[in-house]
Amino acid sequence: MDDCRNRLSVLDIISKFEKNRPDLPNKPEKLTQENADMENTQSQKYLDLTDFGPVGGAKSQWRGLQTFRRKATSTRLSLALIPLTEVEGEDQEGEGEKMKKQETNREKLYKIASELLETEKAYVKRLQLLDQGFFFTLLQEARLGSFPEDVVRQIFSNISCIHQFHGGFLLPELQRRMAEWDENPRIGDVLQKVAPFLKMYGEYVKAFDRAMELINTWREKSPRFEELVLQLQKQEASANLTLQHHMLEPVQRIPRYEMLLKDYLKKLPENSADRPDAQKALDIIFEAAKHSNAAIADMERLEKLWEVYSLLGMGDEMVDPSNRLLREGPVLKISFRNNIGKESHLFLFNNMLLYCVPRFSLTGARFLIKVQVDIEDMQVKEMKDAEIPHSFLISGKSCTLEIQARSQADMEAWIKACESAIEQNEKKSESFRSAVSCPSPEEQQVVEHQELGKRAPQWIRDNLVSMCMRCGEKFSALIRRRHHCRACGQVVCWRCSDYKAALQYDGNRVNRVCRDCYTVLVGGADGPAAVERKRGILEKEAGGVSDTSLLCSFLTMIDKQGKSRGWFVIPRDEPLVLYMYLAPQDVKAQVTIPLLGYQVKQLSGDKCTFQLSQSKLLLTFLAETEELRDRWVEVINRVAVGDNLEDED
Repeated sequence: MDDCRNRLSVLDIISKFEKNRPDLPNKPEKLTQENADMENTQSQKYLDLTDFGPVGGAKSQWRGLQTFRRKATSTRLSLALIPLTEVEGEDQEGEGEKMKKQETNREKLYKIASELLETEKAYVKRLQLLDQGFFFTLLQEARLGSFPEDVVRQIFSNISCIHQFHGGFLLPELQRRMAEWDENPRIGDVLQKVAPFLKMYGEYVKAFDRAMELINTWREKSPRFEELVLQLQKQEASANLTLQHHMLEPVQRIPRYEMLLKDYLKKLPENSADRPDAQKALDIIFEAAKHSNAAIADMERLEKLWEVYSLLGMGDEMVDPSNRLLREGPVLKISFRNNIGKESHLFLFNNMLLYCVPRFSLTGARFLIKVQVDIEDMQVKEMKDAEIPHSFLISGKSCTLEIQARSQADMEAWIKACESAIEQNEKKSESFRSAVSCPSPEEQQVVEHQELGKRAPQWIRDNLVSMCMRCGEKFSALIRRRHHCRACGQVVCWRCSDYKAALQYDGNRVNRVCRDCYTVLVGGADGPAAVERKRGILEKEAGGVSDTSLLCSFLTMIDKQGKSRGWFVIPRDEPLVLYMYLAPQDVKAQVTIPLLGYQVKQLSGDKCTFQLSQSKLLLTFLAETEELRDRWVEVINRVAVGDNLEDED
């Protein structure tokens, strides 16, 4: 009985301690220290109690009681170290996170609604400035006869109706709803009710472009109109912004509603009672926003257009607000004389292409317009030039430009943009000109007879020919110099270009032309164009065979005579013959090498060399790259054994 009584007294002490234990679940470290101190104190008390217990044989029973006490205390301390959130929070964690998320969404919805209200207040102030400020003032002055009243009404369209709707209806509705947000947290029903009235913006948006034109016209035409506009713009309410800027705000407002409402719907719970009204309001506003978005895009186009006009320093006679800038960027303009690229800039509009050069000026125009090519007369095509990669040709009636783009992708983008502009111009004029289509690869890159003298030709670059393209005589610096025929663009000698003819594209001024073009333009049968003769094997023009060749490139040939660099071609229609030209546009070859029976091998000493050998004849060739060398070896090996490569690219 005493043992049981003692055990109960210990449990009572423990239970009392547990009852009075401070609850500090969020501070486990501090709690541990406090409990440790309390344990020492309590242990001392237990030790004091043992002094009053039984003596003699009862000591072993008290030792067992003390062991029980230590275990109970240890268990109590381990329980005390467990945070309250772990004990109770496991069942409430999901519910707490859900409540927290709901509170976050509720706050976000409130912020969106508040933003809608605040922006609406600012918007109504702008409408009041437009309606009661600009419109009313200019209308009063127009009634005095300073300028037409009809002009003022066209400029401001239905701005008064828009002002009355927002200031007298929508804004008060939003203010009332925000005042009762705690009881009725929703705005979808308000917007759904007013959304149909936003269709009135259609009239304002449609008249916007015309309004901008009238403002610019009458500011120049009427000094009084200009004076009043400047006075109103200087007022504090105008915030130093222009009339055009203020008039753009109604155009931008509808897309702003759409953006806020989309954000509102994203935060709105799926089971919210406000979702059907909010979605219906968004659908109506979306339709109204289409017109506004188009007007904004058009305004941005005009701003970009005027920015480009200022960079070019274009005169009033060239400025057309209906133009569209399609593409612009830096390029290199290739010289026909020395093959050197010049830093240039192209501006492609829907009706013209401008070739410009940089102008180093701190103020004013940054580019100087050198050439204007009208889209209706423009042709564009890719140049397949091994020496000048990703280059293309732009030609008009009065000039021809050879352009090198920054990359292959850039060249393709320019060609695509130009072709698209040409196609759109053709559709607009409802006339198709066969001159726009590029010549087939088999044809020489020269102007067709029916166009001869009517449009500027493409000039063949000097370094692409080593001989006269008419008579085949080699050029020299002193005796036989290079000349360009102004009608066809080919490089000819002085004997073959000692003719004059009026050219329509140059204002019917007399220009130097070759004998063939003179025959076409003026008439007569004394030129070689009227004489048909059988050509020799070497008189295969390099420009024609290169376009349809199995392989062509510059190579350096090394033989007993030394080194000679040339343009080598294996024609597709003559795959067993290797032609050597001095330049890619020569009218006849310097030498031909039959490939049948030749053996080709690579040299180990130089990665870019290969040899052709047959009996005692040995020819060594040096390619510009190792990849090009491998391509030549592959093609020659296959044609030398009779493989048919005509159908391969």
